[in-house]
Amino acid sequence: MAYLDTYTPPLTPALAAHLLRRATFGPTQQEIANFTGKTATQAVDLLISNASYRPSPPPPVEMDGTRSDVGQPFIEKPFVNALSYTYFSYVKNWWVGLMAEQNGYPSVLEKLTAFWQNHFVVIHSAVEDYRYMYRYLRLLRANALGNFRDMAIAITKDPAMLTFQNGNENTKEHPNENYARELQEIFVVGQKDFHGNYNYTEQDVKTAAQVLTGWQTKNRRLEGSTTIDSLFNPDRHDTSDKTFSAKYNGTTIIGRSGSTAGDAEVADLINMLVRHPESPKYICRRLYRYYVNPNVTQEIEDNVIVPLAAFFAGSSNNFAIAPVIKKLLTSQIFFDPKNIAAIIKSPAEFLVGTVRLFDMPIADMTTEPAAFGRMTSHLADNMKLLQLNLLDQPTVFGSPAYYQTGFSKNWINETLIGLRGRRSDTLVSSVIEIKPGQYISIDILGRLRAIQPNFSNIAASPAITAEQVLAEFTKHLFALELSQEQKDFLIDKIMMMNSAVRATWTREWDAYRAAPDDATKQSTILWRCRALLRYMMRMAEYQLF
Repeated sequence: MAYLDTYTPPLTPALAAHLLRRATFGPTQQEIANFTGKTATQAVDLLISNASYRPSPPPPVEMDGTRSDVGQPFIEKPFVNALSYTYFSYVKNWWVGLMAEQNGYPSVLEKLTAFWQNHFVVIHSAVEDYRYMYRYLRLLRANALGNFRDMAIAITKDPAMLTFQNGNENTKEHPNENYARELQEIFVVGQKDFHGNYNYTEQDVKTAAQVLTGWQTKNRRLEGSTTIDSLFNPDRHDTSDKTFSAKYNGTTIIGRSGSTAGDAEVADLINMLVRHPESPKYICRRLYRYYVNPNVTQEIEDNVIVPLAAFFAGSSNNFAIAPVIKKLLTSQIFFDPKNIAAIIKSPAEFLVGTVRLFDMPIADMTTEPAAFGRMTSHLADNMKLLQLNLLDQPTVFGSPAYYQTGFSKNWINETLIGLRGRRSDTLVSSVIEIKPGQYISIDILGRLRAIQPNFSNIAASPAITAEQVLAEFTKHLFALELSQEQKDFLIDKIMMMNSAVRATWTREWDAYRAAPDDATKQSTILWRCRALLRYMMRMAEYQLF
């Protein structure tokens, strides 16, 4: 196999769904149809170009429908400590809404932003300022497809990162090594190479901390303040020359003084780190695990990671991110059958993916802020229950499923598999009302009516069959095709409750067609279909993508 060579055949519906599941938080049925027949290159070009559709969406707004300022932006208003956590939750809701929205422009942006947020981790519980977190998230979105070196420079000076990693306390008299360590261990270089050799020394951490002295933050949690920023204080900066170990070829960063010293030395430091031969491999390895397969074997290291890293760092690309994403998502290894259904869905892919596949509407934040808030809070709260706490991961390493041994398998254990089932159950038949008459639930009757020819004229068209119902609800639901034995089980044992023949369904469906407003007849249809959907979403196959 030519691992990174471009996959050239037109995308089948199954492969279009595979690409969209991995590149976004899950496709709608219409998106799968729209991408079917395109080449991988055409499809990924579109997913990348669509990122420009909403590079700067409207800022988050007040979502409490009982308040007089509901629907009003709050980021630039005077800071209110009493509302700090509430406003942070609205920032989180804002991002979940971007993940879930169905605007006809599917893009790689939010999924890639989530990758970078779990890479350059900042935790709200340590920062405690919603403005800092919003600025940090905007920085990640703005740079997600840009240049990795530039993003590393920008995140190093970001006020949220400075706060979280104590960079604002790093002075020439009292160097703080937190960020200097994480910058090398997690953010840019990686602690060890593929074979377990250390990529830097403890002295390199101390030396990098000297480079990073002098940065401060402005107005964090200051009641009534209207601006935030990061600032460089030359008086707190170590102006000496800083020489690194042989791991960095003995590079010396020349010490500087004055107001521009901080920017200049940060740029020198990041330039040195990205030139480390393991840095591009480390980033490409993480991207591969996120998008293709958590398991990086020696074969993959040699044939995918090493050449992809050479492309990433090469003079023609110069650490640009978008071309690397394109090369990976259009590659033959990405579409290799062994990499389909090779990853366990994160809670975001599990919940947001369900919402999008079944076209569950997301209210518009600017026109229906309270309804938007209820829907996105439901999703965010349930992600947290399933151990994905957006913008508040448990450690600087991010969520365990993205770094611990076993990787995505960490999304599943004896407790979480049951919790997942209960969460998907609520999406099948929720009693949570988003706005009058609209609930968080799959429109079962609407979907079945849409595939029934001549719905109101029973004499003109026979009833849709149990087999057609199953086909409708399994359409792109699973990454792998179910066997006929599984399909028969789902119809006879689950949908028909192991107590009725399939013909019973057609009689019940026609009875509903004859009296669609009859609550009892509706309930009969919903009872069978909800049982079917709840079971399918609890299947092992639905946890994979």
